[in-house]
Amino acid sequence: MKRKSLVFTSLLALTGCSANKVLPQASNIELVNIAPNFSKCSYLGEVVGSQGNWFTGDFTSNENLMVGARNELKNEAFKLGGNIVYVQELRNTNAHQSLGTTNTTAIGKVYKCQRN
Repeated sequence: MKRKSLVFTSLLALTGCSANKVLPQASNIELVNIAPNFSKCSYLGEVVGSQGNWFTGDFTSNENLMVGARNELKNEAFKLGGNIVYVQELRNTNAHQSLGTTNTTAIGKVYKCQRN
């Protein structure tokens, strides 16, 4: 029984190491930090992307925390039918007694914009 718990814990820790995957259909969604031209865009809603938690965060690189949160923003924007996410906030948090950043969360507004 102890061996099964060790294997399960090891597998869980390893899955926390990789970034959330971006859906193939969402890979072309653009993340911007300057508001788009609202005359050429329709607002679709707000999205949140997050990677990491109190357990897996210590086993995930800062880069993968960031990439995973960004990928989740794109995936959520795709579900709304958008092609631009205006990123409004990006926050890193640390769990109590953690080794460093354990979670990255990004918040943005999704738009469907005309492309030139």
